[in-house]
Amino acid sequence: MTEELIMKLGQDTLKTTAMLSAPLLGAALVVGLIVSVLQAITQINEQTLTFIPKMIVIGLVLVLAGPWMLEILQHFTVELFENLAMFVRE
Repeated sequence: MTEELIMKLGQDTLKTTAMLSAPLLGAALVVGLIVSVLQAITQINEQTLTFIPKMIVIGLVLVLAGPWMLEILQHFTVELFENLAMFVRE
């Protein structure tokens, strides 16, 4: 394996990981921010209050974006296995 091939494979892996985690992390960030603002407004300082809304929203995002995420992961895996012989030869 050449250094260029290793770098490309690493970049593709990081790009795929970022694409798969971005919807979940973004939804958790938005819900956490909203709950934090509501806590600041009402002066309720309960640390566990953000857990349930975040879990519900992450579940909804998984249901809605799950097929897209699975397609991205499937495409990456198929491409990786198809090029495996090329990776070993170089």
